[in-house]
Amino acid sequence: MRDYWISLNPLNNPFLKYCFSFFLISLVFVFQNPLLCFSLNPALILPLKTQVIPPESVWRSPDKLPFRHNVSLTVSLTVGTPPQNVTMVIDTGSELSWLHCNRSQNSSSSSSTFNPVQSSSYTPIPCSSSTCTDQTRDFPIPASCDSNQLCHATLSYADASSSEGNLAADTFYIGNSSIPNVVFGCMDSIFSSNNVEDSKNTGLMGMNRGSLSFVSQMGFPKFSYCISEYDFPGLLLLGDANFSWLAPLNYTPMIQISTPLPYFDRVAYTVQLQGIKVSNKLLPIPESVFEPDHTGAGQTMVDSGTQFTFLLGQAYTVLRDEFLNQTAGSLRVFEDPNFVFQGAMDLCYRVPTNQTRLPPLPAVTLVFRGAEMTVTGDRILYKVAGEIRGNDTIYCFTFGNADLLGVEAYVIGHLHQQNVWMEFDLKKSRIGLVEIRCDLAGQKLGMGL
Repeated sequence: MRDYWISLNPLNNPFLKYCFSFFLISLVFVFQNPLLCFSLNPALILPLKTQVIPPESVWRSPDKLPFRHNVSLTVSLTVGTPPQNVTMVIDTGSELSWLHCNRSQNSSSSSSTFNPVQSSSYTPIPCSSSTCTDQTRDFPIPASCDSNQLCHATLSYADASSSEGNLAADTFYIGNSSIPNVVFGCMDSIFSSNNVEDSKNTGLMGMNRGSLSFVSQMGFPKFSYCISEYDFPGLLLLGDANFSWLAPLNYTPMIQISTPLPYFDRVAYTVQLQGIKVSNKLLPIPESVFEPDHTGAGQTMVDSGTQFTFLLGQAYTVLRDEFLNQTAGSLRVFEDPNFVFQGAMDLCYRVPTNQTRLPPLPAVTLVFRGAEMTVTGDRILYKVAGEIRGNDTIYCFTFGNADLLGVEAYVIGHLHQQNVWMEFDLKKSRIGLVEIRCDLAGQKLGMGL
């Protein structure tokens, strides 16, 4: 997704990207798919870095949802013939990859736009093509036919961001390898909530399970990522790889529903959340609360681009109350009913500015079918930049109420996936996870900064 976009189809609410301290993640591509006929090195390392939109530059619209998308995980590569430099945001919540296109004959190549006029391998897709007419695509607006009989696509998001242009195919280069006929959107019209930051990126690399996503077009059987904390390197690894130093993964199956439902995203990475524990105490939440209903509302999606985790109201309220109870006496609650961080976090605390360490915090464990994810330490509370009350800074609980955002789903954010090896096994339709120091994993792969 772009630096602030992650899609939450089917209503195309974007996955939520928020202000996050700068850190650098490296990206490893490991291609071991026999369907790919081009030659690649066993491990190809590319930089994947995080860009941050300063809080003071955040654009607000009074008639739009109040969340922001201020973190981008970007990778640099080249596209076209001759190759043009592009910077794309990795988005595991979107299907269609796209580039910001500038068709001017006189424009020079830059990493912020792609000029299809200068690429001899660029091929626009006609509206009669099955790629255009396939109505199973999870586009917010179905692709249509423009005045030139070319396939026209419009992508829109709940924060009023949008992109519009034509579907096309061109050659993508990763390292020294060329990948021909990759389908993407060549977007001429971009409306951004923050034009200054958005201008640094050329577009988006869709990574969900849709047939037009980058992962699907490449035919990767699986991919993995390991998000490290702050200034330490992490990694994204495309393809199948086994490491002797990696502990056995615990797998949870991906949930698939064949029947189209209005609130269920069928190409998201959906798992079954079964319960929540606080300090190993299982909360009294019926399992039915975590199951999608007859409309598809209530699915649990895992996404690397979402910073925080969002729970539907019934589960969130029980978790909030228990965490509040277990921190009574060790933390001072911020009593301001008008302050709701990012529009969804209404449990916040006052911490003296001269206090360098938080007191021991209860761990929160998300219980999935066959696996668990435990959130501890600094990932439990988030220091809100720029919020000072007297001599206190404000820290907020990093689990939010999805109901306040109008999101009909549980979303597991990347902050809670830090130092967890996450494997997305597309062939066996499962997600594997195990706790690990991601900075050390990066060093083992020769990715230390």
